[in-house]
Amino acid sequence: MNKTLLLIIIDFLFLNLIALTQWEKVEVSRPPVPLGPQIVAEPGDGPSPIENDLVAAMQLSLADEAARRAALAAELGTLSENLAEREAQLVQTESALQQREQNLSLLTEEQRAAELAAREREAEAALLAEEIQRALAQAQRDAALSREQMERLRRELEMKEAEAQAQAAEMARLEQERAAEAARVAAAQQEIQGLTVAVQVAEQEKQFLQQMAENFRGQAELEREDRVRVQEHTVRLAQGIGELAEEADGLKREIRENRPINANIIFDEFLKNRVTVFLSASRPGVLGQVKRNRHPRSILVNDGEQIFILLHIEDSPFSVAEQASDWDRLRIAVSNYGNNRAEVERISFLDSDPRLVALPLTQEQAEALGMKIYNLASDPFKFPEAVLVSGGGAGYGETPFKLNPAYANYVKLDNRLINRLMGNFSPSRGDLVFSKSGELLGIMVNKDYCAIVTKLEARHSIKTGDNIRAQQTRHVLNFVGGRYRALPVQLY
Repeated sequence: MNKTLLLIIIDFLFLNLIALTQWEKVEVSRPPVPLGPQIVAEPGDGPSPIENDLVAAMQLSLADEAARRAALAAELGTLSENLAEREAQLVQTESALQQREQNLSLLTEEQRAAELAAREREAEAALLAEEIQRALAQAQRDAALSREQMERLRRELEMKEAEAQAQAAEMARLEQERAAEAARVAAAQQEIQGLTVAVQVAEQEKQFLQQMAENFRGQAELEREDRVRVQEHTVRLAQGIGELAEEADGLKREIRENRPINANIIFDEFLKNRVTVFLSASRPGVLGQVKRNRHPRSILVNDGEQIFILLHIEDSPFSVAEQASDWDRLRIAVSNYGNNRAEVERISFLDSDPRLVALPLTQEQAEALGMKIYNLASDPFKFPEAVLVSGGGAGYGETPFKLNPAYANYVKLDNRLINRLMGNFSPSRGDLVFSKSGELLGIMVNKDYCAIVTKLEARHSIKTGDNIRAQQTRHVLNFVGGRYRALPVQLY
Protein backbone atom coordinates (compact mmCIF):
# COMPACT_ATOMS: atom_id res chain seq x y z
CA MET A 1 0.00 0.00 0.00
CA ASN A 2 1.50 3.36 -1.04
CA LYS A 3 1.61 6.56 0.99
CA THR A 4 -0.98 8.43 -1.13
CA LEU A 5 -3.67 5.81 -0.53
CA LEU A 6 -2.85 5.73 3.18
CA LEU A 7 -3.21 9.53 3.42
CA ILE A 8 -6.58 9.38 1.62
CA ILE A 9 -7.87 6.74 4.07
CA ILE A 10 -6.63 8.74 7.08
CA ASP A 11 -8.34 11.92 5.77
CA PHE A 12 -11.53 10.00 5.19
CA LEU A 13 -11.52 8.55 8.71
CA PHE A 14 -10.64 11.93 10.18
CA LEU A 15 -13.61 13.59 8.43
CA ASN A 16 -15.94 10.82 9.66
CA LEU A 17 -14.64 11.33 13.17
CA ILE A 18 -15.38 15.06 13.03
CA ALA A 19 -18.81 14.49 11.56
CA LEU A 20 -19.90 11.84 14.05
CA THR A 21 -18.63 13.61 17.20
CA GLN A 22 -21.32 15.36 19.40
CA TRP A 23 -20.10 18.86 20.12
CA GLU A 24 -23.10 20.03 22.43
CA LYS A 25 -22.05 21.26 25.86
CA VAL A 26 -23.26 19.07 28.74
CA GLU A 27 -24.61 20.93 31.76
CA VAL A 28 -23.32 19.91 35.14
CA SER A 29 -25.94 18.86 37.77
CA ARG A 30 -25.10 19.51 41.38
CA PRO A 31 -25.82 16.67 43.80
CA PRO A 32 -27.80 17.59 46.93
CA VAL A 33 -25.30 16.24 49.32
CA PRO A 34 -21.71 16.45 48.18
CA LEU A 35 -19.86 13.58 49.69
CA GLY A 36 -16.53 14.77 48.54
CA PRO A 37 -14.80 16.47 45.71
CA GLN A 38 -15.80 14.91 42.39
CA ILE A 39 -14.41 15.57 38.99
CA VAL A 40 -16.91 15.58 36.14
CA ALA A 41 -15.61 14.65 32.76
CA GLU A 42 -16.10 17.30 30.15
CA PRO A 43 -17.15 16.26 26.69
CA GLY A 44 -14.07 15.92 24.48
CA ASP A 45 -11.68 15.16 27.38
CA GLY A 46 -11.18 11.43 26.29
CA PRO A 47 -11.62 9.35 23.17
CA SER A 48 -15.04 8.14 22.30
CA PRO A 49 -15.76 4.46 21.49
CA ILE A 50 -15.96 5.26 17.78
CA GLU A 51 -12.58 6.90 17.86
CA ASN A 52 -11.17 3.90 19.70
CA ASP A 53 -12.61 1.59 17.10
CA LEU A 54 -11.20 3.68 14.27
CA VAL A 55 -7.77 3.79 15.89
CA ALA A 56 -7.84 0.06 16.50
CA ALA A 57 -8.92 -0.54 12.90
CA MET A 58 -6.15 1.70 11.63
CA GLN A 59 -3.60 -0.05 13.83
CA LEU A 60 -4.75 -3.47 12.62
CA SER A 61 -4.66 -2.23 9.03
CA LEU A 62 -1.16 -0.84 9.53
CA ALA A 63 0.00 -4.06 11.19
CA ASP A 64 -1.45 -6.16 8.34
CA GLU A 65 0.11 -3.86 5.80
CA ALA A 66 3.49 -4.11 7.56
CA ALA A 67 3.19 -7.92 7.70
CA ARG A 68 2.26 -8.07 4.02
CA ARG A 69 5.15 -5.78 3.07
CA ALA A 70 7.58 -7.86 5.14
CA ALA A 71 6.30 -11.04 3.47
CA LEU A 72 6.57 -9.41 0.05
CA ALA A 73 10.13 -8.22 0.83
CA ALA A 74 11.12 -11.70 1.98
CA GLU A 75 9.54 -13.26 -1.10
CA LEU A 76 11.24 -10.64 -3.31
CA GLY A 77 14.63 -11.45 -1.72
CA THR A 78 14.07 -15.16 -2.28
CA LEU A 79 13.05 -14.54 -5.87
CA SER A 80 16.11 -12.30 -6.41
CA GLU A 81 18.42 -15.00 -5.03
CA ASN A 82 16.79 -17.65 -7.21
CA LEU A 83 17.02 -15.37 -10.23
CA ALA A 84 20.72 -14.67 -9.56
CA GLU A 85 21.40 -18.41 -9.21
CA ARG A 86 19.56 -19.14 -12.44
CA GLU A 87 21.42 -16.37 -14.26
CA ALA A 88 24.76 -17.77 -13.01
CA GLN A 89 23.73 -21.27 -14.11
CA LEU A 90 22.66 -19.88 -17.49
CA VAL A 91 26.03 -18.12 -17.93
CA GLN A 92 27.91 -21.32 -17.03
CA THR A 93 25.73 -23.34 -19.40
CA GLU A 94 26.29 -20.87 -22.23
CA SER A 95 30.09 -20.87 -21.59
CA ALA A 96 30.22 -24.68 -21.55
CA LEU A 97 28.13 -24.80 -24.74
CA GLN A 98 30.45 -22.33 -26.49
CA GLN A 99 33.51 -24.30 -25.35
CA ARG A 100 31.96 -27.54 -26.62
CA GLU A 101 31.12 -25.90 -29.94
CA GLN A 102 34.73 -24.65 -30.26
CA ASN A 103 36.15 -28.08 -29.36
CA LEU A 104 33.76 -29.73 -31.82
CA SER A 105 34.76 -27.27 -34.58
CA LEU A 106 38.48 -27.81 -33.84
CA LEU A 107 38.06 -31.59 -33.77
CA THR A 108 36.08 -31.48 -37.01
CA GLU A 109 38.76 -29.41 -38.76
CA GLU A 110 41.54 -31.68 -37.46
CA GLN A 111 39.58 -34.77 -38.50
CA ARG A 112 39.01 -33.36 -41.97
CA ALA A 113 42.67 -32.43 -42.34
CA ALA A 114 43.74 -35.86 -41.08
CA GLU A 115 41.31 -37.64 -43.42
CA LEU A 116 42.48 -35.52 -46.38
CA ALA A 117 46.15 -36.20 -45.56
CA ALA A 118 45.41 -39.92 -45.11
CA ARG A 119 43.61 -40.07 -48.47
CA GLU A 120 46.47 -38.25 -50.18
CA ARG A 121 49.04 -40.54 -48.60
CA GLU A 122 47.01 -43.62 -49.55
CA ALA A 123 46.74 -42.36 -53.14
CA GLU A 124 50.49 -41.63 -53.27
CA ALA A 125 51.26 -45.03 -51.74
CA ALA A 126 48.97 -46.78 -54.24
CA LEU A 127 50.50 -44.90 -57.17
CA LEU A 128 54.03 -45.61 -55.92
CA ALA A 129 53.20 -49.30 -55.37
CA GLU A 130 51.74 -49.51 -58.87
CA GLU A 131 54.87 -47.95 -60.36
CA ILE A 132 57.05 -50.31 -58.34
CA GLN A 133 55.02 -53.32 -59.50
CA ARG A 134 55.27 -52.20 -63.13
CA ALA A 135 59.01 -51.63 -62.82
CA LEU A 136 59.55 -54.97 -61.10
CA ALA A 137 57.39 -56.78 -63.68
CA GLN A 138 59.34 -55.14 -66.53
CA ALA A 139 62.62 -55.98 -64.82
CA GLN A 140 61.48 -59.58 -64.32
CA ARG A 141 60.40 -59.86 -67.96
CA ASP A 142 63.69 -58.40 -69.15
CA ALA A 143 65.65 -60.65 -66.81
CA ALA A 144 63.67 -63.72 -67.95
CA LEU A 145 64.22 -62.81 -71.61
CA SER A 146 67.92 -62.25 -70.98
CA ARG A 147 68.18 -65.60 -69.18
CA GLU A 148 66.42 -67.38 -72.07
CA GLN A 149 68.74 -65.76 -74.61
CA MET A 150 71.80 -66.67 -72.54
CA GLU A 151 70.57 -70.27 -72.20
CA ARG A 152 69.94 -70.53 -75.95
CA LEU A 153 73.33 -69.03 -76.76
CA ARG A 154 74.98 -71.35 -74.24
CA ARG A 155 73.38 -74.37 -75.94
CA GLU A 156 74.42 -73.11 -79.37
CA LEU A 157 77.94 -72.50 -78.08
CA GLU A 158 78.10 -76.02 -76.65
CA MET A 159 76.87 -77.44 -79.98
CA LYS A 160 79.45 -75.37 -81.89
CA GLU A 161 82.20 -76.52 -79.55
CA ALA A 162 81.08 -80.13 -79.96
CA GLU A 163 81.07 -79.75 -83.75
CA ALA A 164 84.48 -78.09 -83.63
CA GLN A 165 85.84 -80.92 -81.52
CA ALA A 166 84.35 -83.49 -83.93
CA GLN A 167 85.86 -81.67 -86.92
CA ALA A 168 89.21 -81.45 -85.16
CA ALA A 169 89.07 -85.19 -84.48
CA GLU A 170 88.12 -85.83 -88.10
CA MET A 171 90.98 -83.64 -89.27
CA ALA A 172 93.37 -85.52 -87.02
CA ARG A 173 92.06 -88.79 -88.39
CA LEU A 174 92.50 -87.52 -91.93
CA GLU A 175 96.00 -86.40 -91.12
CA GLN A 176 96.72 -89.84 -89.81
CA GLU A 177 95.22 -91.38 -92.94
CA ARG A 178 97.25 -88.98 -95.08
CA ALA A 179 100.37 -90.00 -93.26
CA ALA A 180 99.52 -93.64 -93.69
CA GLU A 181 98.78 -93.08 -97.33
CA ALA A 182 102.05 -91.26 -97.77
CA ALA A 183 103.76 -94.22 -96.18
CA ARG A 184 101.97 -96.55 -98.50
CA VAL A 185 102.87 -94.34 -101.47
CA ALA A 186 106.49 -94.36 -100.40
CA ALA A 187 106.39 -98.11 -100.03
CA ALA A 188 104.70 -98.42 -103.39
CA GLN A 189 107.34 -96.17 -104.93
CA GLN A 190 110.04 -98.30 -103.40
CA GLU A 191 108.31 -101.55 -104.36
CA ILE A 192 107.00 -100.58 -107.77
CA GLN A 193 109.36 -98.42 -109.64
CA GLY A 194 108.02 -97.38 -112.94
CA LEU A 195 104.31 -97.73 -112.04
CA THR A 196 103.44 -94.23 -113.21
CA VAL A 197 99.73 -94.75 -113.11
CA ALA A 198 99.79 -95.77 -109.49
CA VAL A 199 101.97 -92.82 -108.62
CA GLN A 200 99.67 -90.37 -110.41
CA VAL A 201 96.67 -91.82 -108.63
CA ALA A 202 98.47 -91.48 -105.35
CA GLU A 203 99.37 -87.91 -106.16
CA GLN A 204 95.77 -87.09 -107.00
CA GLU A 205 94.62 -88.69 -103.76
CA LYS A 206 97.23 -86.72 -101.95
CA GLN A 207 96.06 -83.45 -103.49
CA PHE A 208 92.48 -84.37 -102.76
CA LEU A 209 93.35 -85.06 -99.13
CA GLN A 210 95.31 -81.83 -98.90
CA GLN A 211 92.31 -79.94 -100.29
CA MET A 212 90.04 -81.64 -97.79
CA ALA A 213 92.48 -80.76 -95.03
CA GLU A 214 92.48 -77.13 -96.15
CA ASN A 215 88.70 -77.16 -96.19
CA PHE A 216 88.65 -78.59 -92.70
CA ARG A 217 91.11 -75.95 -91.54
CA GLY A 218 88.88 -73.18 -93.00
CA GLN A 219 85.83 -74.64 -91.31
CA ALA A 220 87.71 -74.84 -88.01
CA GLU A 221 88.74 -71.18 -88.40
CA LEU A 222 85.12 -70.23 -89.06
CA GLU A 223 84.07 -72.21 -86.02
CA ARG A 224 86.63 -70.35 -83.91
CA GLU A 225 85.36 -67.02 -85.23
CA ASP A 226 81.78 -68.07 -84.47
CA ARG A 227 82.84 -69.06 -80.98
CA VAL A 228 84.53 -65.65 -80.48
CA ARG A 229 81.37 -63.91 -81.69
CA VAL A 230 79.26 -66.04 -79.32
CA GLN A 231 81.58 -65.12 -76.45
CA GLU A 232 81.35 -61.44 -77.35
CA HIS A 233 77.57 -61.69 -77.50
CA THR A 234 77.59 -63.45 -74.15
CA VAL A 235 79.71 -60.65 -72.70
CA ARG A 236 77.30 -58.06 -74.11
CA LEU A 237 74.39 -59.95 -72.60
CA ALA A 238 76.15 -60.05 -69.26
CA GLN A 239 76.80 -56.32 -69.51
CA GLY A 240 73.14 -55.77 -70.37
CA ILE A 241 72.10 -57.76 -67.33
CA GLY A 242 74.50 -55.69 -65.22
CA GLU A 243 73.08 -52.47 -66.64
CA LEU A 244 69.58 -53.75 -65.96
CA ALA A 245 70.56 -54.52 -62.38
CA GLU A 246 72.06 -51.04 -62.06
CA GLU A 247 68.85 -49.52 -63.42
CA ALA A 248 66.86 -51.56 -60.91
CA ASP A 249 69.15 -50.37 -58.12
CA GLY A 250 68.78 -46.78 -59.38
CA LEU A 251 65.01 -47.20 -59.43
CA LYS A 252 65.06 -48.51 -55.87
CA ARG A 253 67.35 -45.65 -54.81
CA GLU A 254 65.07 -43.12 -56.50
CA ILE A 255 62.05 -44.62 -54.75
CA ARG A 256 63.86 -44.40 -51.40
CA GLU A 257 64.91 -40.80 -52.08
CA ASN A 258 61.36 -39.76 -52.99
CA ARG A 259 59.84 -41.47 -49.96
CA PRO A 260 59.75 -39.20 -46.86
CA ILE A 261 61.41 -40.53 -43.71
CA ASN A 262 59.43 -40.64 -40.49
CA ALA A 263 60.26 -37.85 -38.02
CA ASN A 264 60.79 -40.41 -35.24
CA ILE A 265 63.54 -42.13 -37.27
CA ILE A 266 65.25 -38.80 -38.03
CA PHE A 267 65.18 -37.80 -34.35
CA ASP A 268 66.42 -41.24 -33.23
CA GLU A 269 69.37 -41.02 -35.64
CA PHE A 270 70.12 -37.51 -34.37
CA LEU A 271 70.25 -38.73 -30.77
CA LYS A 272 72.60 -41.56 -31.74
CA ASN A 273 74.97 -39.37 -33.81
CA ARG A 274 75.05 -36.02 -31.99
CA VAL A 275 78.33 -34.73 -30.56
CA THR A 276 79.09 -32.28 -27.77
CA VAL A 277 81.15 -29.18 -28.56
CA PHE A 278 83.20 -27.58 -25.77
CA LEU A 279 83.98 -23.89 -26.40
CA SER A 280 86.03 -21.86 -23.92
CA ALA A 281 87.23 -18.26 -24.37
CA SER A 282 88.57 -15.44 -22.18
CA ARG A 283 89.44 -11.74 -22.51
CA PRO A 284 90.25 -8.86 -20.18
CA GLY A 285 87.29 -6.86 -18.82
CA VAL A 286 86.58 -3.83 -16.67
CA LEU A 287 86.10 -5.89 -13.50
CA GLY A 288 88.68 -8.54 -14.31
CA GLN A 289 89.05 -11.49 -16.64
CA VAL A 290 85.88 -12.37 -18.64
CA LYS A 291 85.49 -16.13 -19.21
CA ARG A 292 82.80 -17.85 -21.27
CA ASN A 293 82.15 -21.56 -21.67
CA ARG A 294 79.58 -23.11 -24.00
CA HIS A 295 78.60 -26.78 -24.46
CA PRO A 296 76.13 -27.04 -27.37
CA ARG A 297 75.23 -30.29 -29.15
CA SER A 298 75.22 -30.69 -32.92
CA ILE A 299 76.09 -33.12 -35.76
CA LEU A 300 78.82 -33.67 -38.36
CA VAL A 301 77.95 -32.28 -41.81
CA ASN A 302 79.59 -32.77 -45.21
CA ASP A 303 79.10 -30.31 -48.10
CA GLY A 304 80.89 -32.57 -50.58
CA GLU A 305 84.31 -31.03 -49.98
CA GLN A 306 84.77 -30.63 -46.22
CA ILE A 307 83.39 -31.97 -42.94
CA PHE A 308 82.30 -29.45 -40.32
CA ILE A 309 80.00 -28.83 -37.35
CA LEU A 310 77.29 -26.16 -37.76
CA LEU A 311 76.33 -23.86 -34.83
CA HIS A 312 74.56 -20.57 -34.15
CA ILE A 313 76.93 -17.78 -33.06
CA GLU A 314 75.00 -17.37 -29.78
CA ASP A 315 76.01 -20.97 -28.93
CA SER A 316 79.65 -19.83 -29.06
CA PRO A 317 81.50 -17.35 -26.79
CA PHE A 318 80.90 -14.59 -29.35
CA SER A 319 77.79 -12.51 -30.08
CA VAL A 320 76.59 -10.14 -32.79
CA ALA A 321 74.67 -8.02 -30.29
CA GLU A 322 77.60 -6.89 -28.11
CA GLN A 323 80.57 -4.61 -28.65
CA ALA A 324 83.43 -6.43 -30.35
CA SER A 325 86.59 -7.05 -28.29
CA ASP A 326 90.01 -8.60 -28.64
CA TRP A 327 89.96 -12.07 -27.07
CA ASP A 328 93.08 -13.57 -25.50
CA ARG A 329 92.26 -17.28 -25.55
CA LEU A 330 89.96 -19.62 -27.51
CA ARG A 331 89.77 -23.40 -27.22
CA ILE A 332 87.29 -25.68 -29.07
CA ALA A 333 86.98 -29.47 -28.74
CA VAL A 334 84.46 -32.02 -29.99
CA SER A 335 83.61 -35.23 -28.14
CA ASN A 336 81.28 -38.18 -28.70
CA TYR A 337 79.69 -40.37 -26.05
CA GLY A 338 82.98 -42.23 -25.54
CA ASN A 339 86.46 -40.97 -24.84
CA ASN A 340 87.18 -39.82 -28.40
CA ARG A 341 87.97 -36.13 -28.56
CA ALA A 342 89.01 -33.87 -31.46
CA GLU A 343 90.56 -30.42 -31.22
CA VAL A 344 89.20 -27.79 -33.65
CA GLU A 345 91.78 -25.46 -35.20
CA ARG A 346 89.48 -22.55 -36.14
CA ILE A 347 85.96 -21.17 -36.10
CA SER A 348 84.59 -19.79 -39.39
CA PHE A 349 81.74 -17.33 -40.00
CA LEU A 350 79.64 -18.37 -43.02
CA ASP A 351 78.94 -15.97 -45.87
CA SER A 352 75.29 -17.08 -46.17
CA ASP A 353 74.38 -15.60 -42.74
CA PRO A 354 76.68 -13.84 -40.20
CA ARG A 355 75.06 -15.76 -37.32
CA LEU A 356 76.11 -19.18 -38.64
CA VAL A 357 79.52 -20.52 -37.59
CA ALA A 358 81.26 -23.69 -38.75
CA LEU A 359 83.91 -25.80 -37.01
CA PRO A 360 85.95 -27.62 -39.71
CA LEU A 361 87.21 -31.16 -39.04
CA THR A 362 89.61 -33.42 -40.92
CA GLN A 363 88.58 -36.79 -42.33
CA GLU A 364 90.72 -38.55 -39.70
CA GLN A 365 89.05 -36.62 -36.86
CA ALA A 366 85.56 -37.42 -38.18
CA GLU A 367 86.41 -41.13 -38.49
CA ALA A 368 87.86 -41.15 -34.96
CA LEU A 369 84.59 -39.72 -33.58
CA GLY A 370 82.71 -42.59 -35.26
CA MET A 371 79.48 -40.67 -35.83
CA LYS A 372 77.29 -40.46 -38.92
CA ILE A 373 78.21 -37.62 -41.29
CA TYR A 374 75.08 -35.90 -42.58
CA ASN A 375 74.85 -34.51 -46.11
CA LEU A 376 73.41 -31.11 -46.94
CA ALA A 377 70.01 -31.26 -48.65
CA SER A 378 70.60 -31.55 -52.42
CA ASP A 379 66.97 -30.61 -53.11
CA PRO A 380 65.79 -28.57 -50.08
CA PHE A 381 62.27 -28.06 -51.44
CA LYS A 382 61.49 -31.67 -52.44
CA PHE A 383 59.14 -32.11 -49.44
CA PRO A 384 56.76 -29.40 -48.15
CA GLU A 385 57.45 -30.31 -44.51
CA ALA A 386 60.59 -30.38 -42.39
CA VAL A 387 61.65 -31.91 -39.06
CA LEU A 388 62.89 -29.45 -36.43
CA VAL A 389 65.13 -30.65 -33.58
CA SER A 390 65.30 -28.21 -30.66
CA GLY A 391 67.91 -27.69 -27.96
CA GLY A 392 70.36 -30.29 -29.22
CA GLY A 393 67.73 -33.02 -28.77
CA ALA A 394 65.36 -31.59 -26.15
CA GLY A 395 62.38 -31.82 -28.50
CA TYR A 396 61.33 -32.29 -32.11
CA GLY A 397 58.35 -31.94 -34.42
CA GLU A 398 57.16 -31.76 -38.01
CA THR A 399 56.22 -28.41 -39.50
CA PRO A 400 55.48 -27.05 -42.98
CA PHE A 401 57.60 -24.23 -44.36
CA LYS A 402 57.09 -21.57 -47.02
CA LEU A 403 59.40 -19.79 -49.45
CA ASN A 404 59.73 -16.03 -49.41
CA PRO A 405 60.91 -14.49 -52.70
CA ALA A 406 62.38 -11.54 -50.77
CA TYR A 407 64.75 -13.85 -48.81
CA ALA A 408 66.10 -16.44 -51.22
CA ASN A 409 68.34 -18.25 -48.72
CA TYR A 410 65.70 -18.53 -45.99
CA VAL A 411 62.44 -20.43 -45.42
CA LYS A 412 59.74 -19.50 -42.94
CA LEU A 413 58.44 -22.20 -40.61
CA ASP A 414 54.80 -22.31 -39.46
CA ASN A 415 55.18 -22.03 -35.66
CA ARG A 416 51.45 -22.30 -35.02
CA LEU A 417 51.31 -25.88 -36.23
CA ILE A 418 54.27 -26.84 -34.03
CA ASN A 419 52.62 -25.30 -30.98
CA ARG A 420 49.40 -27.17 -31.75
CA LEU A 421 51.08 -30.52 -32.20
CA MET A 422 53.81 -30.38 -29.57
CA GLY A 423 52.20 -28.37 -26.75
CA ASN A 424 54.74 -26.02 -25.16
CA PHE A 425 57.39 -26.83 -27.77
CA SER A 426 58.51 -23.62 -29.51
CA PRO A 427 61.30 -23.15 -32.09
CA SER A 428 64.23 -20.89 -31.22
CA ARG A 429 67.54 -19.79 -32.70
CA GLY A 430 70.10 -22.54 -33.09
CA ASP A 431 67.57 -25.35 -33.70
CA LEU A 432 68.55 -27.73 -36.51
CA VAL A 433 66.10 -28.27 -39.40
CA PHE A 434 66.16 -31.55 -41.37
CA SER A 435 64.57 -32.38 -44.72
CA LYS A 436 62.20 -35.39 -44.82
CA SER A 437 64.95 -37.12 -46.87
CA GLY A 438 67.10 -37.21 -43.71
CA GLU A 439 69.54 -34.54 -44.94
CA LEU A 440 70.31 -31.28 -43.13
CA LEU A 441 68.24 -28.37 -44.45
CA GLY A 442 69.64 -25.55 -42.30
CA ILE A 443 69.56 -23.89 -38.88
CA MET A 444 67.08 -21.50 -37.24
CA VAL A 445 68.40 -17.91 -37.06
CA ASN A 446 65.35 -16.73 -35.08
CA LYS A 447 62.01 -18.17 -34.02
CA ASP A 448 60.49 -17.82 -37.52
CA TYR A 449 63.18 -18.17 -40.22
CA CYS A 450 65.59 -20.98 -41.07
CA ALA A 451 68.80 -20.21 -42.99
CA ILE A 452 69.39 -22.79 -45.74
CA VAL A 453 72.98 -24.11 -45.84
CA THR A 454 74.19 -25.39 -49.22
CA LYS A 455 77.97 -25.03 -48.92
CA LEU A 456 80.72 -24.14 -46.44
CA GLU A 457 81.82 -20.72 -47.69
CA ALA A 458 83.54 -18.45 -45.16
CA ARG A 459 85.81 -15.44 -45.68
CA HIS A 460 86.56 -14.74 -42.01
CA SER A 461 87.84 -17.12 -39.35
CA ILE A 462 89.46 -17.05 -35.94
CA LYS A 463 92.16 -19.58 -35.10
CA THR A 464 92.09 -21.30 -31.74
CA GLY A 465 94.89 -21.20 -29.21
CA ASP A 466 96.00 -20.05 -25.76
CA ASN A 467 97.26 -16.70 -27.09
CA ILE A 468 95.19 -15.25 -29.94
CA ARG A 469 95.39 -11.55 -29.08
CA ALA A 470 97.66 -10.90 -32.07
CA GLN A 471 94.76 -11.83 -34.38
CA GLN A 472 92.84 -8.72 -33.19
CA THR A 473 89.51 -10.52 -33.15
CA ARG A 474 87.58 -7.27 -32.79
CA HIS A 475 88.01 -6.56 -36.52
CA VAL A 476 86.44 -9.88 -37.52
CA LEU A 477 83.64 -9.53 -34.95
CA ASN A 478 82.95 -5.93 -36.03
CA PHE A 479 82.63 -7.09 -39.65
CA VAL A 480 80.27 -9.90 -38.62
CA GLY A 481 78.20 -7.51 -36.48
CA GLY A 482 77.96 -5.02 -39.35
CA ARG A 483 76.66 -7.74 -41.68
CA TYR A 484 74.09 -8.71 -39.04
CA ARG A 485 72.87 -5.12 -38.61
CA ALA A 486 72.49 -4.81 -42.39
CA LEU A 487 69.98 -7.68 -42.50
CA PRO A 488 66.23 -6.97 -42.88
CA VAL A 489 64.32 -6.48 -39.64
CA GLN A 490 62.27 -9.65 -40.21
CA LEU A 491 65.48 -11.74 -40.08
CA TYR A 492 66.69 -10.34 -36.73
